[in-house]
Amino acid sequence: MHKPNTTGGSELARDSGLAGDKSVEAATVIASKLAPTRAAVFSLGFRPFFLAGAGFAVLAVAIWALWLYGRLPGAQPIGGMLAWHRHEMPFGFATAIIAGFLLTAVPNWTGRPGLNGWPLIGLVLVWLLARLAWLLPISPTLLIALQLPFLPLLAWCLGRDLVAAGKRDNYPILLMITLLAGCQAMTLWGFVADDAGLQRHGVLAALWLVAALMSVIGGRVIPFFIQRGLNRPAAAPASPLTTKVLLLGGLLAAVSFAAGLNDTPKLWLAALFLMLGAVHLLRLWRWHDRGLWRVPLLWSLYLAYAWLVVATLAMALWHLGLMPQQSLATHSLAVGGIGGLILAMIARVSLGHTGRLLQPSKTVVLGFALLLLAGVCRVLLVPFSAAGLGLSALLWCAAFGLFLTRYTGILLKPRV
Repeated sequence: MHKPNTTGGSELARDSGLAGDKSVEAATVIASKLAPTRAAVFSLGFRPFFLAGAGFAVLAVAIWALWLYGRLPGAQPIGGMLAWHRHEMPFGFATAIIAGFLLTAVPNWTGRPGLNGWPLIGLVLVWLLARLAWLLPISPTLLIALQLPFLPLLAWCLGRDLVAAGKRDNYPILLMITLLAGCQAMTLWGFVADDAGLQRHGVLAALWLVAALMSVIGGRVIPFFIQRGLNRPAAAPASPLTTKVLLLGGLLAAVSFAAGLNDTPKLWLAALFLMLGAVHLLRLWRWHDRGLWRVPLLWSLYLAYAWLVVATLAMALWHLGLMPQQSLATHSLAVGGIGGLILAMIARVSLGHTGRLLQPSKTVVLGFALLLLAGVCRVLLVPFSAAGLGLSALLWCAAFGLFLTRYTGILLKPRV
């Protein structure tokens, strides 16, 4: 019988799934040597951004739910609570986690030192100021000026290392960050023009870009996690065709949302989403191993990725006229897929990069289960009961809150 891999040291670093030509541990050691006197939390990108992103996930969804149920009277953010919620979940929460992940992964793909110390502090402050800007008594123009810099700065930080190292196979990831910046600009322009439709198009395009990014990264790391976590023999390299299909299909889906083509059902878009769902399902079938159900860090990733199948097939059903609410597909992706993959990924990466055993506490395993239930409530309960929104939000906040209770100390302290 194969036992789950819970080893530490260099093998643990490799098992974090971010290794490229250099090991993950090498870049972590480089960063620590470059800044031995600096706070551990700013030694590598995953530490401050995972903390900030998880904390914001709790705060933002709690505020949104309290407002929906009339429990948050008083002043609203500039542009109203709906505009704030639409913007902040993809461009505040998701981009923080993406930044933390990629600022940790790219140094290992390139062998170059990762962003740390004062430059990293500066980037975190740019993200934080953008979040606080919604609450400040400023003009919409200044609000936008504070929102826009983060993603271009992130793209520049990542791009300079990828270009210098000649890592052309990773350029699509850089392209998606750049396109996300374009989606944010579209969303904010809709805010200035008081065009709710344009806001919605920009946000939905961003969500499907994030899904495409996660399908690319997930295709790299999830099978590796399963193979290493269960001590299975190394499998033959997967065909790059699947990743290319999901990348191009995801980009096309994002463009279709940006162009407003999903405002009304279309048969060719039903075919696109059916194809994407089938490829995601094929991946899950290829990755499946009965042993993964014994390992929380594996089944949490696997089930979260399965939400991408649900979201794409739900969009196909909507375009075929077989599902009444497109928002159910959107929240399958946002809550179950993006939220679930983020929680599972940051739990694993944080353990691996701080030199700890790949054994999450029971508290965090409970968080995995609660986030899965949050997705189920948002998609399956909401059509029948308004209480589904509140329950889903409560479960979401509890899941990320449990992560913070167990991981805040880990992310603030030096590597073991």
